[in-house]
Amino acid sequence: MSDAGVFIRMAAFIAGALLLVQILKMGLTSRLLAQHPLVSQIVRRCGAPAFVTAAFVGALSGLPAQATLNGYPAQPVRHALALALTISITWLIVQVAYAATDVMLSRLSEIQGVRNRRARRLRTQIMLLRRSLAVVIVLIAVGAMLYTFPLVRPFSTSLLASAGIVGIVAGVAAQSTLSNVFAGLQLVFSDALRIDDVLVVNGEWGRIEELTLTVVVLRLWDERRLVLPVSYFAHTPFENWTRHSSRVIGEVILNLDWSIPFAELRAELHDILREHPLWDQRDWVLQVIDVLPNGLVQVRALMSAADAPSAWDLKCDVRERLVEWVRENHPDALPRFRADISRHGGGRADQE
Repeated sequence: MSDAGVFIRMAAFIAGALLLVQILKMGLTSRLLAQHPLVSQIVRRCGAPAFVTAAFVGALSGLPAQATLNGYPAQPVRHALALALTISITWLIVQVAYAATDVMLSRLSEIQGVRNRRARRLRTQIMLLRRSLAVVIVLIAVGAMLYTFPLVRPFSTSLLASAGIVGIVAGVAAQSTLSNVFAGLQLVFSDALRIDDVLVVNGEWGRIEELTLTVVVLRLWDERRLVLPVSYFAHTPFENWTRHSSRVIGEVILNLDWSIPFAELRAELHDILREHPLWDQRDWVLQVIDVLPNGLVQVRALMSAADAPSAWDLKCDVRERLVEWVRENHPDALPRFRADISRHGGGRADQE
């Protein structure tokens, strides 16, 4: 067959593959995609890698069997196309794995209420597992590509066959720069960290926005991002406010005069909480916890909320309304500090 015939076959194969992809996309109506989310994710993620893979397959199948192509050696061209096909197949496999897990992640993200903690744990584990799977697939592809080069074939053989996949992962993790991989797996599968967990790290409050094999990204309360290596959490203590549940007890401290009627203050606190939408209708208490040296009593109000942001807003509202109630109904109970000052005549007097 002439070279022109070879290239005509290659072009026809590529055009046919492109046409088939377009027909499949047009045939999958929106109703079908809605009924089958896995099909929708595969079409969305795998269209480009599938087309590229089909193009390289067509190019390889269209190469002539003879050793030359237009007077030039055909082996380098065939080798380059084989490497490109390996890359495209790796891309396709990774995208298929991501498409399959996207369906599970979308369903887990819709779960709210008491099952949310378990759903967030599963989401975190699935995301970390698919990243690990992608790394393993890429390592296998790199080993297969290296195997095609005679000079580095011994290295690729040892990479693929010396200890299997476990040996590859263990060998990679043995490197100090990638030790975070095992630290991340340890934290995720011990349920110490999950996506959307509320953490306090070095005095900074934030939620886990992203958890990868190497870093943890915290979205702080003021929209800053704190990026920490995964190994930090394996060796440094940190606070996890959503380890078992997101429920938080808020605390409001007031320093008041002894004349404050505690029963009325307690009743006012209960009235405030009963009508407040952020109180979870469970725990509350008002206690006198200390008598201060400056002649004041320290009153503590505790109240529960569904999560840390709700507890913060609830505390601020309760503090404001209690201070306003004391000022309007019992102004004599406001804090009063007495200090001795010197007058012009050298005497001493008390000033309220």
